[in-house]
Amino acid sequence: MPVDFRIVIPARYASQRLPGKPLRSIHGKSMIEWVYLAAQQANASEIVVATDDQRIYDQVAGFGGDACMTASSHRSGTDRILEVAGIRQWSKDSIVVNLQGDEPLMPAVNITQVAENLAASGCSMATLHKVIDLTEAQDPNQVKLVHDQSGHALYFSRSLIPYDRSGELEQYFGHIGIYAYRAGFLETFSQLAPCELEITESLEQLRALYNGYSIHSEIARALPGPGVDTEQDLVRAEKLIAAMSR
Repeated sequence: MPVDFRIVIPARYASQRLPGKPLRSIHGKSMIEWVYLAAQQANASEIVVATDDQRIYDQVAGFGGDACMTASSHRSGTDRILEVAGIRQWSKDSIVVNLQGDEPLMPAVNITQVAENLAASGCSMATLHKVIDLTEAQDPNQVKLVHDQSGHALYFSRSLIPYDRSGELEQYFGHIGIYAYRAGFLETFSQLAPCELEITESLEQLRALYNGYSIHSEIARALPGPGVDTEQDLVRAEKLIAAMSR
């Protein structure tokens, strides 16, 4: 039976490395429109762009999308999603997928997968990962994870984990920044104080693990394209989307 879920795309204008990121043009469309188009292929019952900027709101409305204005005081996209869930009066059992607004190349099958993963695992959160090599794993911008035999995440880190004492490990797991949770858990999560691990690694999901909540992760069904954080990423996304559009 298909899993019923909603998608929220947090999108803010301010970005230290790429100001106005959601509105930057990629092959004739704004980045936020490309993300929205990917979301539309995932069979969600509702798709909402959550923003605190009128320019982004107007852009989404202009291409026929659904946008929701949220407070500018939110510390994270998770808090922004919680506000949307309240505004839209979603039930506590509603499955919500957090699709980042800078992921124009996220395959729709992965969006559906993470919602199904949450429903099947019974965990508080669900996410995805991919196999990476040592070179990729040494990049602190690529978050790594380790999990138990049931797929429950044990830890996420910007450091190289696990430590390869023998020097024989050939692959690692790289985290893919897409999440699913139930609306009720978002409320619980927002009331937890940031923990030292989260602050040290700058990884919000560690707050859940620190407080005893489970996160399930699976290998993604499709390898996502790169997210967009810099001008170089924007150029790369332009080339990939142009090639896919031929």
